[in-house]
Amino acid sequence: MSLTADQTVDALRAAGEPTRLRVLSLLSGEELSVMELSSILGQSQPRVSRHLKLMTEAGLVERFPDGARVFYRLSSDMPARRLVDTVLDLLDVSAGEADDGRLEDVRRDRGAAASAYFERIAPQWDRIRSLYVSESAVEAAIKRAAGEGPFERVVDLGTGSGRMLTLLGKSAKMSVGLDLSQNMLNIARANVTKAGLEKVELRHGDIFATRLPQHSADLVLVHQVLHYLADPEAAVAEAARLVMPGGRLLIVDFAPHRLEHLRDEHQHRRLGFSDQEMRGWLTGVGLKPSAPIALPPDTDGLTVSIWTAERPAEARAQVA
Repeated sequence: MSLTADQTVDALRAAGEPTRLRVLSLLSGEELSVMELSSILGQSQPRVSRHLKLMTEAGLVERFPDGARVFYRLSSDMPARRLVDTVLDLLDVSAGEADDGRLEDVRRDRGAAASAYFERIAPQWDRIRSLYVSESAVEAAIKRAAGEGPFERVVDLGTGSGRMLTLLGKSAKMSVGLDLSQNMLNIARANVTKAGLEKVELRHGDIFATRLPQHSADLVLVHQVLHYLADPEAAVAEAARLVMPGGRLLIVDFAPHRLEHLRDEHQHRRLGFSDQEMRGWLTGVGLKPSAPIALPPDTDGLTVSIWTAERPAEARAQVA
């Protein structure tokens, strides 16, 4: 598909303004809220919102509400995305250096808040994760979704206290757990030792850039991590990169909800994920999703969703 002449003119007009070019450049790196864009650009939120509205109408960016906040990202429509990429390629790289610096400030503040939270609650992490849903029911569903194994290599991204490793590690010949919090890794080490697991490697690592080999695990887990991230789609893509042909990616997180207080109290950036959104991410990285599993809470609270997807075994020959 391609843009019509009128659509192309409308898109170029929408992009053809200094502030809007700055916004497109910023969104090419990650999705951002109006508040974050306003801070980076040094402009009022109403003014930034007007620019975003015009670009949304022209099909250059996508708007998605998440609780009480609204986030924006570049359009997923390929013709529109090619146009944006072409325009940004023509820009002088140095033109966005100041904005990039302020974006780093936003990321640093965001990361500092999340890190402080994790460090503060590390000893109570398992208790907090079980506040809304029966953890035993969730773990039983995870074991069913993962399968009996045995697994050659399990990778747990954002391992936290190591609970997924202790839950599934006995079915694995070797396991790897990554986390950015040293406090969490220390707790995971203690839990893994207590569980009697020996072939487990725990390392400080970034879910967006794991530095693990491609197609190196037959089971990859992302358990209650995505809702903390600025770019969950990128984390799903990196997790999928690790899945070998015939292997499986298992994601556990919340269904969409409106518990806004979780943003401030527990640093949740996203208030859940829809099945449609997750399916799009999984198919987009070459995996074949299975039917999602929904686990409603015992009382009022959050629904836990489990999404699984496999890399087709026939891809093995292509990899080889």
